[in-house]
Amino acid sequence: MSTLQGTRSAADLLTWSRQQVEPALRAAVETLPPATRRIVAYHFGWADEDGNPAHADGGKAIRPALVLLTAQAVGGTAESALPAAVAVELVHNFSLLHDDVMDCDTARRHRATAWTVFGLGPAILAGDALLGLSFDVLVGSGHPAAGEACRTLGAAVQELVDGQLADAEFETRDDVTPAECVRMAQLKTGALLGCSTALGALFGGGRSDQADHLRLYGEDLGLAYQYVDDLLGIWGEPSVTGKPVFSDLRRRKKSLPVVTALSSGTTAARDLSTLYHREGDLSDTDLATAAALIEASGARATSQSQADALLAAALTELATATTPNPATTELTTLAHLATRRTH
Repeated sequence: MSTLQGTRSAADLLTWSRQQVEPALRAAVETLPPATRRIVAYHFGWADEDGNPAHADGGKAIRPALVLLTAQAVGGTAESALPAAVAVELVHNFSLLHDDVMDCDTARRHRATAWTVFGLGPAILAGDALLGLSFDVLVGSGHPAAGEACRTLGAAVQELVDGQLADAEFETRDDVTPAECVRMAQLKTGALLGCSTALGALFGGGRSDQADHLRLYGEDLGLAYQYVDDLLGIWGEPSVTGKPVFSDLRRRKKSLPVVTALSSGTTAARDLSTLYHREGDLSDTDLATAAALIEASGARATSQSQADALLAAALTELATATTPNPATTELTTLAHLATRRTH
């Protein structure tokens, strides 16, 4: 496994993370029963729907990269943190399999989603299998911190599920407040990123105070990440994001920019509310109008500003937790990527 030699670009870091984690991730998935393994291999981009080898996009691997770099930032090694990196990637993909079903998304990473290929029930069960496997990987690592890591991961999963429940509930409510929406995003996305950095600190042999500050770094970064993800769900380029244009607006999702716009008290907010609560499906013209109204309300700029502020808060926690070293520099690089990405 490679070690840090200076600092690398965000793209190089993510490539490095995938190269370190994928062999162990594949080895873990190989322990699953054949029927489940087939669905999971398709979801990860390793196989086509018939089980033939493929090389599709497997995702950005930001969470595993955070685990490995955090371990190094506290003086440990990436090798020691590899089981934790695999575990968080398994949990992340458990959530994606379920999220695609809940949102009725038909495309992810430029491919048909697993549920559209294998069915709703099989995709849900495959996600369940990944969740169980994540704890097997941690326990099987034999690391002295494995027990605490399992408790940390378990708490993060409970928060993630709570956030997903809130997200689903918001779709049937007309009175979602910005504070509720922020809390939902903290649970849905921030919890697992915070868990990733906390686990990296644990498996890297960091002190408890370092783990606490690095968890906060991850949580702030996770909320910033969700702000940007929600912006991309409206204005992202489909050829880059792998999702249909205006995908979140089509479902009338109460994302951070949408709730910010609806709560802005502007003329655009009133027009958006009328459009968003109209009976029947929204046309492509309606969706373009909704996006324009969100921008006119100032919510697009506000959301990016909030992401930038959270980035600053995250970097403060990182500086508090560690002394400057190549890994902290690269954690800063990843943090900037999260708030200025295109997919």
